[in-house]
Amino acid sequence: MNDNSTQRSQWFIWYIAFAIIGVLLARGFWADYNTVEPLPYSTFLQQLDAGNVKKVDIVGDQIKGVLKEPLNGKKDFSTTRVDNTLAEQLAKHDVQFTGIIESTFLKDILGWIIPTAIFFGIWMFLMRRMANQAGMGGGSGGFMSIGKSRAKIYVEKDIKVTFDDVAGVDEAKEELQEVVGFLKNPKTYGRLGGRIPHGILLVGPPGTGKTLLARAVAGEAGVPFFSINGSEFVEMFVGVGAARVRDLFEQARKQAPAIIFIDEIDALGKARGAYGIGGHDEKEQTLNQLLAELDGFDSTSGLVLLGATNRPEILDPALLRAGRFDRQILVDRPDKSGRIQILRVHLKKIKLGEDINVDQIAALTPGFSGADLANLVNEAAILATRRKHDAVMLEDFTGAIERMIAGLEKKNRLINPKEREIVAYHEMGHALVSLALPGSETVHKVSIIPRGIGSLGYTINRPTEDRYLMTQPELENKMAVLLGGRAAEALHFREVTTGASDDLVRATEIARSMVTRYGMSRKLGQIAYETTRNVFLAQAGEIQQENRNYSDETARDIDDEVREIIREAFEKATAVLKEKYDALQTGAKALLDQETLTEDEVIAIFEGKQFRLLAYDPDAEQEPKTPESDTNDKGRAGTRQSGDNQEQAE
Repeated sequence: MNDNSTQRSQWFIWYIAFAIIGVLLARGFWADYNTVEPLPYSTFLQQLDAGNVKKVDIVGDQIKGVLKEPLNGKKDFSTTRVDNTLAEQLAKHDVQFTGIIESTFLKDILGWIIPTAIFFGIWMFLMRRMANQAGMGGGSGGFMSIGKSRAKIYVEKDIKVTFDDVAGVDEAKEELQEVVGFLKNPKTYGRLGGRIPHGILLVGPPGTGKTLLARAVAGEAGVPFFSINGSEFVEMFVGVGAARVRDLFEQARKQAPAIIFIDEIDALGKARGAYGIGGHDEKEQTLNQLLAELDGFDSTSGLVLLGATNRPEILDPALLRAGRFDRQILVDRPDKSGRIQILRVHLKKIKLGEDINVDQIAALTPGFSGADLANLVNEAAILATRRKHDAVMLEDFTGAIERMIAGLEKKNRLINPKEREIVAYHEMGHALVSLALPGSETVHKVSIIPRGIGSLGYTINRPTEDRYLMTQPELENKMAVLLGGRAAEALHFREVTTGASDDLVRATEIARSMVTRYGMSRKLGQIAYETTRNVFLAQAGEIQQENRNYSDETARDIDDEVREIIREAFEKATAVLKEKYDALQTGAKALLDQETLTEDEVIAIFEGKQFRLLAYDPDAEQEPKTPESDTNDKGRAGTRQSGDNQEQAE
């Protein structure tokens, strides 16, 4: 049923309701109009004694009757009884009288219909306004359309997004272009007997462009495009969701060929029986109806269902089988070449400086999604405007990356000189160990300017390429880089601080994964003691662990191996810093002097080249300790990590 027919039905219902109320009100007014003027009871008694009363009707305390001779031009009268001797007097004078029960039907009807109609009108007015605000428009919402689909219908002219606006997901674009081709030219694509896929599920982390891809399909296909969110099927009334699913597919079949896009389909297709006991009949009915509609697809009808989710692990298996969702397309975070393509799409919208290097920006943003890169370009443009630049420069992009990774710069945070010196040696320790070990990432920038909530300094590394596999030596070197800050503290100050708490957590995760997941333990061998489950909505690097399935003795061996791997990584970092101790001191003084070091400056310090300090006063510095005889320091390196209020953002 379209919006016009729905509106006519509503007007008809309102017309009937007002007609009934009008009839009842008219009857009430007519009854009031014909009411006889009351006669004083004393006059009634006088007329009664005079024998002028012909007939009376007694209704409760009311007396209505007819006089033999008119009084004041009227024979009909009514009065109110005062005492109980009336009946005796009437009988004495041979007057016919009858007691009747007054009907209150009209009053009762008016008493509950009018208030009900008022409240119903107010409720309809509010519901209509809420429906209009929710985007249902034109008064088509409200109670009468509660089972109707809320899908928004787009055609080619409504959406300007095309595949040219989507970058970094070439494989997904190719799969969806094939669907568009099936819809536009089914004879060509079906000449070998192939049929159009029934359903395509876009799976991937948040911000990777799943919804953008669906909008691009709508812009390219030139067919009706029904777009709806999975949560819009869920209502408090049982059966409403299933009714909306039926109505959605009914509308789509009438306008086929068409595309149905359900965003966040996990709100609708969550696995049955995974909710606990009771209270979820509505969701199960809605899912069952969706499964039934997908089974009823005709390959020649030209209907395609697109779904998007970032939680595929909770979807019902019946929804994912072939014949319902024939294809599952992973829309993952882009690699370096994909990030370059995405950046070029977004960089067209801003004014760029001459020093912009897209490859370098892409290298600085590993793990960024398409939404992150769009936000990066916007943040860089805002930062360039704040700095009153004529164009967006590379330094603006670097500042925006630091802002997104490490947090807001806190130049006004007061840090005492001792803590500032510790932070300088800590960050320089990370940088030097990273440059010294093979396979480590290039140091892009080192700073001791506080950022975010708990970061007192940070070191930004720039990977030379995207990596998907890492060897055991590379993992060991990565742990050594993470522990380089604590090793620098122990080497120079002969004590450690709480600043390495985050470094220790990350190094421990790597070491435990080496032992329990990667089979990189000499003692425990090639066995996986823990299974993992990737979750798109987990934090970066977070992996859900399954239940432990090994003995207490094995757990003790795992702890011993993790402890040994961490100890060896710490010793490796300490050995590097002993060899580069002069560079460590020079770099720390340079950081204390100018707070930030660039990639070229850090490399120059590492290679022992001359580095001029601008304003650092060496006389104000404590006498540096020599790195000799530090075995006691290494023995207590892992003991002072009770707090993380000075956690570093590496």
